[in-house]
Amino acid sequence: MTKNLDLNGLKSIVSNYDLFYIDLWGVIHNGISLHEQAIIVLEELSKQKKKFVLLTNAPRPNATVRNFLEKMGMDKALREHVFTSGEAALNYLKKYFLSKKFYHIGPPRDFDLFNLFEQNKCDDIIYSEYLLCTGLFDDHDKDLTYYKKILEKHIKKKMICTNPDLIVDRGDTRELCAGSVAMVFEKMGGEVVYFGKPHSEVYNLSIDNNNKKILAIGDNLNTDIKGANLLNYDSLLISNGIHRDEIKKKGIQNVAREYEAIVNYIQSDLKW
Repeated sequence: MTKNLDLNGLKSIVSNYDLFYIDLWGVIHNGISLHEQAIIVLEELSKQKKKFVLLTNAPRPNATVRNFLEKMGMDKALREHVFTSGEAALNYLKKYFLSKKFYHIGPPRDFDLFNLFEQNKCDDIIYSEYLLCTGLFDDHDKDLTYYKKILEKHIKKKMICTNPDLIVDRGDTRELCAGSVAMVFEKMGGEVVYFGKPHSEVYNLSIDNNNKKILAIGDNLNTDIKGANLLNYDSLLISNGIHRDEIKKKGIQNVAREYEAIVNYIQSDLKW
């Protein structure tokens, strides 16, 4: 049974946990501005000497996301807790793919992910050895059929996906993410290596999580909550995130069942 924390807040269960994995987009900010109550939660966790990671499926290096949060007004001490799927992917690429030619699927703003090996970027997919997907092209950000057409002759190439999210809400606007393109590629028979939630590597790389009682907090059942379930962590779903309409219509128990997810706690917005 999912327990609602709207009345008593996160403070009512905080003593039960040693480590908190907290999603950024949809929990701490909406892509445009910080959620003030969520920032208070981070400050309170810091006061209580609780360990936490701001774990995000952003396809960018840690430093880039920290700069983004700085522009929003987040304090430096809090920004230091950021760990991104892009950083995890970058570690992997530097180890295994540093000298291989790749074709980038995603917007120009994601170029900082591969600054170290930019010379290996192919303008024509034909000459690539692997596919690096960080998102959708700016001029093809709504139609997934476009990607099916360009990928159909390159199924034998491995795709590295740096953001498993299917969708995200930027303010009130819903946008497709790299995970949607990767899903198209998989359905066509392609192989995808994912970096980010719900896959275990991003959790393990971000902090020493051995022998700790852990709570994962997020607004996405497919990534934040499914990742917690796979790793046997407790989970807290923020219901005013991307599933808000489904939850209002069907209730959390029915929605969680549809996504085959276990939700231990629910809260409308992250509050102390």
